[in-house]
Amino acid sequence: MKAAILVKNKKPLVVTEVEMPKKLEFGQVLVKIFYSGLCGSQVSEIDGLWGEDKNIPHLLGHEGSGVVLDFGPGVKTVSKGDHIVLHYMKSSGLDSPTPKYKWGEKIVSAGGVTTFNTHAIVSENRITKIPKDFDLRLAPVLGCAIPTAMGVINNEAEIKIGQSVVVFGLGGVGLAISQCASLTSAHPIIGIDLHKSKIDLAKKFGVTHGLINNPSIERDIRSITGNDGADTVIDVTGNSKIIELCYKITSPVGKTILCGIPKENDNISIFTKPLHFHKTLKGSKGGGSKPDIDIPRYIKLLAAKKVHLDKFITHEYPLEKINEAITTLKSGEAGRIVIKMSHE
Repeated sequence: MKAAILVKNKKPLVVTEVEMPKKLEFGQVLVKIFYSGLCGSQVSEIDGLWGEDKNIPHLLGHEGSGVVLDFGPGVKTVSKGDHIVLHYMKSSGLDSPTPKYKWGEKIVSAGGVTTFNTHAIVSENRITKIPKDFDLRLAPVLGCAIPTAMGVINNEAEIKIGQSVVVFGLGGVGLAISQCASLTSAHPIIGIDLHKSKIDLAKKFGVTHGLINNPSIERDIRSITGNDGADTVIDVTGNSKIIELCYKITSPVGKTILCGIPKENDNISIFTKPLHFHKTLKGSKGGGSKPDIDIPRYIKLLAAKKVHLDKFITHEYPLEKINEAITTLKSGEAGRIVIKMSHE
């Protein structure tokens, strides 16, 4: 199989041929991958922002789409030929041993799921079956951005009709959060980014007020929400200064939800007294979603045209140009990027 390997932090991925294990273990599923999403989490991992990576060389990617080719003992949730979404969040099914690939004489590590490769051995609990007529190009967003966004809105923020929402960072997850907030009839929905093109795009996904981040952004937000601030403020950037601002502009009885993860040792400073009097600060891990339960529900919403993904994906690259895709993501100009696998 062909794969993009992380061989050193802050260096380009190496796209090369990798040898797969000969045998599938208990709970493992062999998947032919058609598309992979590209998420900011992978960029953080590549750049070593979360600390020393002790598993290099290893494979990356946590959202994708594909077809089941085979499976090991104990697997019951999928069959050969099933179309599936790959996701990093665990669902039903077995939690299998992680595979070891070979690259020449080197062992290449992998987690429970990887998607920067044309084929992957993944854990049964990291895949969810989808209808065969669902577009595999769109399916990767169901592996991370959409379930994270729906989970943040439904499970963590618990948005009520007419409540105000502020979203910092309008990449793939930020766009999805904005769209999900609009489904709850939240108002206003304020989207903030550094790039006007992303703000313009976000207005097609439910954002009612788009703002360029600037030194007077707090005043600009309060001019829309009122002096008390917003009912829910969601950070998708992981920037410590923005996290502090998110907490500051959250109303005294509101919620600050952190989706973005700061760099290692990048601390924040907040006044904690309001946390004793109804204000809430919480970190999100995938929105608390349960993929095998939630993804089928979201597909029904898509079929009913309650959710739209046609403009969600802004860029597509072949696996051979994945480093160009990463550069595009870092530029801040992209919504969601997908990597297309070539199968000869």
